[in-house]
Amino acid sequence: MNKKLLGVLLSVLAIVGILSGCGKTEVDSADKKEVKIGYFPNLTHIATIVGLENNYFAEEFGEDIKITTKTVSNGGLFMEAMASNSIDIGTVGPGPVINYYVKDPKYHIVSGAVNGGAVLVANGKSGINVLADLDGKRIAIPVIGSTQDVMLRKALKDVDLKAKANGGTVEFFASAPADTATLFIQDSVDGAATQEPWGYILQNQANGKLILDWEDFAWGKESTNTVVATSDAFLKNEKLSTAYLTAHAKAVQFIRDEPEKAQELVVKHIKDLTGKEIASDELEAAFTRIEVTTDVNEDVLQEMADISQEADYIKTNEIDGLIDLEAIKKITAN
Repeated sequence: MNKKLLGVLLSVLAIVGILSGCGKTEVDSADKKEVKIGYFPNLTHIATIVGLENNYFAEEFGEDIKITTKTVSNGGLFMEAMASNSIDIGTVGPGPVINYYVKDPKYHIVSGAVNGGAVLVANGKSGINVLADLDGKRIAIPVIGSTQDVMLRKALKDVDLKAKANGGTVEFFASAPADTATLFIQDSVDGAATQEPWGYILQNQANGKLILDWEDFAWGKESTNTVVATSDAFLKNEKLSTAYLTAHAKAVQFIRDEPEKAQELVVKHIKDLTGKEIASDELEAAFTRIEVTTDVNEDVLQEMADISQEADYIKTNEIDGLIDLEAIKKITAN
């Protein structure tokens, strides 16, 4: 075979390879056989937990779809997992989604999950009695850039305080919520902006004092704590994305209709997952501090983006296109 003919043949094969590769991507998307769901093992992710425990996701996806789950301890890890395709869809705080979206607008918030569920608790030995007393104190947050980080910044604005990292006097100390009680006992932090049930645990097991309840912390009942997030790639498979959101809506309705049964499912799920059992009284009390919902307050999320930009977490607060509630609104309207 002469060189000219060989060159033509290789060119043809390359074109065929490119075309077949493009076709394969589309087929893979349409014929996806596995859905990877991500969430945190805590109360503010109750909709995902109930959806799994009641087999709502399995029912909506059908027998041909394998469901795998991945639990993480903070929103940064969740978004890293989504970026590496280890998570397709799941529940996470809006703060980390915003942080990723402004860098790469392929991520979207497609439903609400929980409002509230976050509180500000002071260490009993800290001398903190009101919000203004946070001046010069060290406050634990789940992770830098987290939803509770942004909520704390919002609260501090009301008393003309700022984070130390931005020229203020309040030190933000990143720590997993499950470790915060130990930090209180060791007097390593003066308080914590945290989600439930950890807030209740700090109050009742670590001599904590409630400074801002969920109705008063940041945006109060409108504080968007947990959302359903996914990527363009998963949304392209309308069948699977609709199935997930249908199951999610079912879980939200079940929690509203059967709160006691929902709490029992959370206790069981977390014990199966971690080996640790949340006391039913702790969960019941913490449950009064959340509101399950599929709604998202877009004004609150925009203000979160504004605050994140002021904190130098993101370069822009432009989040048009982040929120896509079209599918969940159709589902819940039926």
